Parts: sequence; C-alpha cells; structure tokens
Amino acid sequence: MTTITTRTRAGRREWLSLVALTLAVVLLAVDGTVLVLAIPAMTADLMLTSTEVLWTGDIYSFMIAGLLVTMGNLADRIGRKKLLLIGSAGFGLTSVVAAFAPNAEMLILARALLGLFGATIMPSTLSILRNIFEDPKQRASAIAVWAAGATGGAAVGPLVGGALLANFWWGSVFLINVPVMLLVVVCGITLLPESKHPAGKRIDVASAVLSVLAIVPIVYAIKHIAGHGFDVSVAVSTVLGLGAGALFVRRQRRLEHPLVDISLFRVPAFAGAVAAETIAVFAFIGLLFFFSQYLQLVRGLGPLQAGLVELPATIASMLVIAIAGTVLTYLGRGRAIAISMIVSASGLALLAVAEAAPGYWLLCLALSICGLGAGLSMTLSTDAVVGAVPKERAGAASSVSETAYELGVALGIAVLGSLQNALYRAHLDLPGGLPEDVRGAFNDSLATGAAIAEQAGGKLAAIMESARHAFTGSMQVTSLIAAALLLVASGVAWRLIPSTREKEPQHDGHH
Repeated sequence: MTTITTRTRAGRREWLSLVALTLAVVLLAVDGTVLVLAIPAMTADLMLTSTEVLWTGDIYSFMIAGLLVTMGNLADRIGRKKLLLIGSAGFGLTSVVAAFAPNAEMLILARALLGLFGATIMPSTLSILRNIFEDPKQRASAIAVWAAGATGGAAVGPLVGGALLANFWWGSVFLINVPVMLLVVVCGITLLPESKHPAGKRIDVASAVLSVLAIVPIVYAIKHIAGHGFDVSVAVSTVLGLGAGALFVRRQRRLEHPLVDISLFRVPAFAGAVAAETIAVFAFIGLLFFFSQYLQLVRGLGPLQAGLVELPATIASMLVIAIAGTVLTYLGRGRAIAISMIVSASGLALLAVAEAAPGYWLLCLALSICGLGAGLSMTLSTDAVVGAVPKERAGAASSVSETAYELGVALGIAVLGSLQNALYRAHLDLPGGLPEDVRGAFNDSLATGAAIAEQAGGKLAAIMESARHAFTGSMQVTSLIAAALLLVASGVAWRLIPSTREKEPQHDGHH
C-alpha cells in the first residue's frame, strides 16, 4: 500500500472552500486589470498625467509584490484563515475609498492600500489550498482551478470594467469588490479550516523591509527611464534596489528561519519554474494593460465592446482546466510548459500583424492563442513550483511562486508599459506651431491627447489620426518584444524543468 492511498481525499466541504479561495484570487486579478478600461474616463475626470496613470495601475502590484513574502510568513505565524479574513475585510473597505477618490493622490493611496490588503489574501489562498487537498491528483485539479481564477480574473477584468463603465461612472469598478469580498468573508468563516506553520517563528523585520526596498526602487527606475529618460533618480534608485537585494539574499542565507528560502533556488526545476512563470505573466498581463487602450482609443470601441473583443483570451485561458492534466501526461511538465510558451509567443506575433489589419477576427484569433498558451504555462508552472519541493516546504515555495506572479504583473505593466510609451513618443510626428498644452498632452499619452482632442471638437482630427498611427506602431513592436521574451522563457523551461516524473501520481493512484 502506498502513502497516497492513506491520504484523505477532499469532499464537498473542501471543494466549496476552493470556491471561496478562488473567488478571492479572481477578485485580486480582476482588480489588477479592471482599471485598464477605466483609464480614459479617469484621465478625463481627474486629469491624470501619464505618470499618474502608470502609478495608479502599478502601485497596486508593487505593494502586493513587495509585501507578499512578508505576508506569506505572517500567515504561517498567526494563521492563514485569520489573515485571509482580515485582508478581505480591509480590501472591501478600501475599495469604497478608491471609488470616491476626489483626486489622483487619493486614488493612488487607495490603490496602495488595496495592494497591502491584497498581499495578505494572495499567499493565504495557496497555502490553505495546499493544506486542504492532500491527494496529488486532486491538488493538481485544485491548482488548475485556482490558476484559472488568477488568469481568468486578469482577463475578465476588462469585461467586468466594460460592463460597469457602459452604465456607471469609473468608481463602479471598485465598488464591485464589496459584495464579492463579503461573500469571501462569510464563506471563509464558515468553511475554511484554520492552519498555521507548526514552527511559525517571529518575522524578521529587517528582511521584510529589505524585500520591499529591493523591488520597488528597481521598478521605479525602469518606469522613470522610459517616461523621462535617464537622470540621477534612476541611478540612485537602481543602486538602492540592487544593494537592498544583495543584502536581502545575504541575510536570508544566514537566518535560521529566512523570509525566503534561498536554498530552494538550488533545485533547478524550482528555479526554472519560477523564471518561466514570471516571464509568462510579464508578457501576457503587460500587453493586456495597453491592449484595452488600443481598442478604445485607436479602434474607437466603447469599454464594453473592448471587453468583448478580449473575451476569447479569457475563454481560452479557462479551457486550460479541461486539458492541463492530459497535456501533462503526454508531454511531461518541462516540455508542456515550454510548448505552451511557444504557443503564447506565436499568438503575440500574430497579434502584431492583427493590430494593423482591418476587422476583428484576426485580433480575436491571436488573443485566443495567447490566452490558451499563457493560461496553460501559468497553471503548469505554479504546479511545477509547488511540486518541485517536499511538502513541508510548500508554504515557502508557494510564497515565492506568488511573488513571481505579482512581480511579473508589476514589471509587465511597468516595463512593457513604459517601453510602449517611449516607442509611441518615438513614432509620434506632430506638426510645428501646435499650442504647448496640446503638444504636451499628445506627448504625454494617447489617452490625454484624446481627452484634449475631444474638447477641441474636430479641429485636432488629423493630429489624432497621426497619434493613433504612432500608438499602433508602438503596440506592434511591444507585442514582438513580448513574444521574443516568451521564446527565451520556453528555452529555460525546456532545459531546467524535468519532463519525466508526471506519471508517478497517476501510477500511485492505481494502487
């Protein structure tokens, strides 16, 4: 008799718990991308600059990425269920503040707090899931559902936002969080078991501070370079980030109970899976962020129509639940992740062509291919990260996995977004003799240019056309860069993640 048959199989209560956990993750992912469609309306209403727009989108992911490791450790110490409930309640309340923000500063502050509470929810969900599902096959299915919640939520965000913005003001994209978070809290109290790390130790505050100091300045430097070029602040923040990162790694090696178990990275399968996951998320979410603006500002679609055009990516990323197990059995983990990334890259390359083509069918086809590849690679690499280490180190592994995911989101929006903005400016050909405020608005971003063009009636139509052309050109180049990154990641996955061990759990299950 093998150990696997003695493990308890999950029943109805466990699967209902999974619904609550997945709902929480869906909401966090929706919140990462729901803003995408609201940006033109928010920009017009609060008169946001392009830097403020990027910060509004990014501060949320920075906070989550910077605090995830700390919160994952805190959950192990005080109880995962308790932290999940605190985070959910805080998230709901802060959403109300964001919805009624009177200015850019208040909106950015509210988004930062949403990130803080999001960081308490995210790691708790995966560690609770690991705890509830002991049977490896059931756990793989549960992780596929959880990952579909994360990728599907990110892709559904624009659709939800579109439906709300078609009927209400931009603040409604935040208010939608309140009923969902209430549901998560109620389900959490009634269904979820409390679990802690048996040896939950005191959190090392210095490590927590260093982890934030390593991530946020680097992302700031990247954004600043693309937005304003190189200056002293870029040099200072880069040095600060790299220095803090080096100190963080050194400190983790010396601590008896580190925040991040650096030794996990000595397992090639683990390191490869984390790298693959980060790059897949980076390319997919980073592009989605700007694609919605393209649909509205270049193609002239309303928010709801834009969300519908993005729907094929959502559906495709959810279909993954049905095929993940089969793909894994036939190809093995490493090859499956590598091939799914090649699929995603080909979708992005096709997207570059489709962006300049008339009609929508080619766009929808390209997005479906992207969604399928990205959904599959994210599901399989999350599973690979958790599967590459022994069970007692699962908490540490899942916090690294989620940090990689959120860092991928933050860097995707920051790096690809800033790159796309820089390329837009390079492509932009404005005539001489324009008023300074008009020139400044179009140089700032297509969204602010569009807001000014609308106020001017039809007078700026020719300039608007030229700006749309520049935006499309910059989107095409960004799509191809993202595709190239995915090909690099697929090589990493193929080389480092083993493809042979997949039949073991099934084989054991037959005993």
